Amino acid sequence: MIVQKKRLQSSIDFPDPRDAMIEGVLAVGGVLDEGTLYTAYSMGVFPWPHPDYPLMWFSPEKRGILEFTDFRVPRSFEKFLNRHKSEFEITIDKAFSQVIRECAHQPRPGQNGTWILPAMVKSYIDFHKAGYAHSVEIWHKRQLVGGIYGVFIKGVFSGESMFYKTPNASKLAFYHLIQLLQSWGIQWMDIQMITPVTESFGGKYIKREDFLEKLKKTQDENESTKFSWHC
Repeated sequence: MIVQKKRLQSSIDFPDPRDAMIEGVLAVGGVLDEGTLYTAYSMGVFPWPHPDYPLMWFSPEKRGILEFTDFRVPRSFEKFLNRHKSEFEITIDKAFSQVIRECAHQPRPGQNGTWILPAMVKSYIDFHKAGYAHSVEIWHKRQLVGGIYGVFIKGVFSGESMFYKTPNASKLAFYHLIQLLQSWGIQWMDIQMITPVTESFGGKYIKREDFLEKLKKTQDENESTKFSWHC
């Protein structure tokens, strides 16, 4: 069981997330260390590195979330669950470094390269070791075929990326993550930006102000709650 209590030192003094500039850029600079990441996610801010540019931190005007009251299972994926779920093994935090590296190499339609740069991989592995970043892994015949990773602070999970090597494996990881969060009484998750997959499960955009209010309310409710990722 990991208890998240202490406040950590940030390498950058973040402005109010409401003061983000055009395209959601809030701040530039700093480093991807434990204290800076903790402070950023606690404020609803996330890094989005771009090759050949200084490190940028974002608080977009519209934020992707999934409210679990809106959660739905697409019909095609429901058929997959009924027919094939028993063929896969699902684990939590057993292969975080593998998951983030696979996400970095996952081809993305319409994108060249990845924002998950080597420095980001190292930083999030360290963040995972500190107890703030987590992964769900999908295995088939002892091979890692899918997964999702993200950051979890005071009852708020911020999904970062997912990958698959066999059809529906990333969806299975996403589905299992939602089931886990719901079992703890959590009512929503941050998905930052909407993709066709997250939209098919009920993801939507809300205004930044609404997101920040929801974030603060959830954090206050879970300030002293203990969550165990050793499932």
